[in-house]
Amino acid sequence: MPGSSIYIYVGRLLSFLSAASVFLASASAQAAHTQARLVLAAQSAPAGDTVLAGIALRMDANWHTYWNNPGQSGGAATIDWQLPAGVAAGAILWPVPEKLVDGELTTYIYDDEVVLLVPLKLASDLAPGPLNLKAKVSWLECGGEKGKEKCVQESASVQTALNLGPETKPSKDTGLLAAWQKKLPQNGKRVGAHASWEKAAKGNLRPLILEWPTIAPAAEADFFPDASEQFEVQPITERLPADTGKIRLRAQVKKLAGDWPGRVSGLLIQKSGTERQAYAVDLPVDGSGPAASAVGGSGSAAGVVAESLWMKLLYAFLGGLILNVMPCVLPVIALKILGFVSQAKDEPAQVRKLGLVYTAGVLASFLALALFIIGLKAAGSKVGWGFQFNNPYFLVAMTTLVTLIALNLFGVFEVTLGSRTLTAATTLSAKHGAAGAFFNGLLATLLATSCSAPFLGAAVGFAFAQSAGIILVIMLTVGLGLAAPYIVLSWHPAWLRFLPRPGAWMEKFKIAMGFPMLAAAVWLCSILTLHYGERAWWLAIFLVFVAVASWIYGEFVQRGSRHRVIAALVTVVVLFIGYRYAMEGQLRWREPIRETKETNTAAIPKVAPRGLDWQKWSLEALAAARAEGRPVVVDFTATWCPTCNTVVKPSFESASVRNKLKEVNAVALLADYSRQPDEIGAELDRFGRRAVPLVLVYPRKPQEPPMVFDWVTPRILVKALDKAAL
Repeated sequence: MPGSSIYIYVGRLLSFLSAASVFLASASAQAAHTQARLVLAAQSAPAGDTVLAGIALRMDANWHTYWNNPGQSGGAATIDWQLPAGVAAGAILWPVPEKLVDGELTTYIYDDEVVLLVPLKLASDLAPGPLNLKAKVSWLECGGEKGKEKCVQESASVQTALNLGPETKPSKDTGLLAAWQKKLPQNGKRVGAHASWEKAAKGNLRPLILEWPTIAPAAEADFFPDASEQFEVQPITERLPADTGKIRLRAQVKKLAGDWPGRVSGLLIQKSGTERQAYAVDLPVDGSGPAASAVGGSGSAAGVVAESLWMKLLYAFLGGLILNVMPCVLPVIALKILGFVSQAKDEPAQVRKLGLVYTAGVLASFLALALFIIGLKAAGSKVGWGFQFNNPYFLVAMTTLVTLIALNLFGVFEVTLGSRTLTAATTLSAKHGAAGAFFNGLLATLLATSCSAPFLGAAVGFAFAQSAGIILVIMLTVGLGLAAPYIVLSWHPAWLRFLPRPGAWMEKFKIAMGFPMLAAAVWLCSILTLHYGERAWWLAIFLVFVAVASWIYGEFVQRGSRHRVIAALVTVVVLFIGYRYAMEGQLRWREPIRETKETNTAAIPKVAPRGLDWQKWSLEALAAARAEGRPVVVDFTATWCPTCNTVVKPSFESASVRNKLKEVNAVALLADYSRQPDEIGAELDRFGRRAVPLVLVYPRKPQEPPMVFDWVTPRILVKALDKAAL
């Protein structure tokens, strides 16, 4: 029948077209210079788990594909997933690319091979059995023989199977995916990088400065920017001179639409030898030119070129000098006053000698501190001023030592050396004053490192990012500043005439000075709650045992005439019982509370100034607040910082500051440095500091830089908030 012949003809035609399409598809696959396949890190996984998948692209020789931001030409690969219900694909994790400069065009490419990593989340209610995972991958491949280069848009459908079972079983491609995970950029939040505009724009171009610290010298450094529709970071960067331990780059930003960007993101690249490191960053961009200076006080801003070493040495000396009036050093100052009164009757040469010995004690302790910091840096640790106050064992020992000094001042017992009385912290007699002066210098340093002061934060922040030699020089300069008043007075004894003559009042004054030392012990004990929680107060119980043992020792061993051996044994027994019961049994001093995610994300701590709605500081919280166009105040503080709690905290709690914060609708962020978390340390680094307190006041305009203060008063804060609200 004619109709049936038509059907036969149409059928043959369709068969031919089908065969032709298969042939053409096969020819296209053979013509592609990149082969794609879907690989999994596991062949079997339980429901509710996350499985790492990868799109493996293998290119022919002289061919390449592109990164997420292809650069000035090219196109990034895309993945169109066809997944069963209950399986969700995350964002592509892009390995670090190579930079290709070809004439006037710069692109970011992968050659030879790349694996684009994608996490696949499995729903918890998926039934056991096989899952068929499919995706269509599209990419632009470019290359070919020299002089005949071309670019071709290609695609491929890939699939694989995953078995849902009771446990995870690795696949044959687990090693491949693990290797490419190591080629992902590192999280750059802890790098301490900083971005700022160098100067005003010329047309649609504006120079951007990128700066970040580095431990090892970098032979090469670069910045691979993320793509944006509003602006373009030009791919050619310029390496600028920088302080030791830092990298500085200049990149040109081209504005395509809207305002100049308030943030810039991408990869910081540094290469030392054959090792290349990449850090993914998302940085706020500070305003143009030198950042706005603080309103009153010692304000400065990040992103400007560091002052000369001589200026930092001046800061170090002034900071050490000001430490003498900080709350943490006041107990030692009182002892030095007592010492000067004792020295008034001595020969001038002896007074000068004791002043030099005290200075030697200060410098020796600062030298030991500097060497310890250098050792920690060499081991890869980041340290800040007062880092030892984050060590619970140091706090236990220091609290016990300060309590013993207080008991000594009260006259409960005396420190003896070779059967001759040597009250190391107080008695600066002509015969035994040298040892006492040296000990006083050590004690002053131990207590001083819990405080910061104007100028000191900038000097220490600069030093901790430098070489070992500069750390030594700056730390010793801080020590010279701390000891300077006593050197001057000891070399000009005539200036001591304003002090009263030695007499019986000195014994009463010595006893009175035991109370500030006892207050220091209570303060140190309170810090221990960070490490032991409520258990910390069992140290106070142990100190009661110490006090009783000290009294028995002083009354019946040192000053007694009968049964001294029995009294000494009782002293040892009391100390042993106190140690076993309070320290080992209740405090469990060897088992401090370790920091966990729960403690790290806890609510605002008690160190926060009262009367304000504080939020916990983070880069995300700061960015969100600035995006709302509100002024932002950031208080970098710590439980163990006396300056923070006796100067800065009361300033925030004053009625004028609280009212001004509400008036300008400011956001208050608290950065608690008590446990010295890395992310806060990195932010301190960004502002050239490694100490607290530090207060930042951000203007409501997101593109403007913050005002930076090492020291604030209510008046300074109110004035800064008024300026921030403009």
